[in-house]
Amino acid sequence: MTPNKQEGSIQIKRNSSRGFASMDPQRQREIASEGGRAAHERGTAHEFTSEEAREAGRKGGQARAENRSARQRASSNPAAESMGDSSSNRGNASDR
Repeated sequence: MTPNKQEGSIQIKRNSSRGFASMDPQRQREIASEGGRAAHERGTAHEFTSEEAREAGRKGGQARAENRSARQRASSNPAAESMGDSSSNRGNASDR
């Protein structure tokens, strides 16, 4: 998919006219919004408690700090970059 700039907006070439991803972004937002409203009306939508939100933020900050330090180590050690060491980018599966 190659973006084409036309009249101040970006148009994306699509290979298919089927599926959610091929829809206009505005239509995607409308559909997603309807789903969110329906879930709240049924009472099945997940709402984060302040504790859950705090934990999610902590994990996100921790992962970002780990990725940043891994990039800094790789930039100061070109040999590690050429060996393709990307294990630090994966994180721990139990943290997800």
